[in-house]
Amino acid sequence: MSNKIKMATRNMSFYYGDFKAIEGITLEFSENQVTALIGPSGCGKSTFLRSLNRMNDIIPGTRVEGDVFLDGENIYASGMDMVEIRKRVGMVFQKPNPFPKTIFNDVAYGLRVNGVKNKSELQDRVEASLKAAAIWDEVKDRLNESALSLSGGQQQRLCIARALAIGPEVLLLDEPCSALDPIATQKIEELIRELKKNYTIIIVTHNMQQAARVSDVTAFFYMGRLIEVNKTEIMFTKPSIKQTEDYITGRFG
Repeated sequence: MSNKIKMATRNMSFYYGDFKAIEGITLEFSENQVTALIGPSGCGKSTFLRSLNRMNDIIPGTRVEGDVFLDGENIYASGMDMVEIRKRVGMVFQKPNPFPKTIFNDVAYGLRVNGVKNKSELQDRVEASLKAAAIWDEVKDRLNESALSLSGGQQQRLCIARALAIGPEVLLLDEPCSALDPIATQKIEELIRELKKNYTIIIVTHNMQQAARVSDVTAFFYMGRLIEVNKTEIMFTKPSIKQTEDYITGRFG
């Protein structure tokens, strides 16, 4: 397992107007590891996740203090190319959001936006992404059907394929299974374990069992602060802070 730090935040705070949603978070994400962000609703974990690829920039009146590093470079430094950052740090949302296009065009969308015109290259990369997202066998004969005709779990894997197509290095998953049934959830979890061989993965989940099953490291957030972070097995068996233990064992949250 590589211990190279792929992303890191240093004393990072985030504001919606005057409201401080995240306070002074310093956290490192190692290459080829899955880090789970857990904590009660409204504790800032999704806001934190979205600031890792500057997705929050589109919300008026928001600002970031502190640093967010990708391979040692501050993504909030002036002159950083937003398109390039979002290409390197891909994102999958809570609710599957396929485009009203064919399955093929949905996955090819980001490639075309990034200037890939060659038909055979598009075909190769779409196929590779669908295979990487463990959905190729289910859709290979349906590439010209609407992406909206897929089941919820298939749509979510399609969205993962779309994120993978443009070749990210980091994958942000914001509660990717919360809208899915247990069988679809299991497929996504198996997929996450497979994908970490090639990607650094950061997942927000409200499901403790899911965090325990898929992550190498777990970070517990509460009221916009990072309370504790450790290897997942330690967090779930011997957390060092009582508040973490109370949350994990279901005494509050």
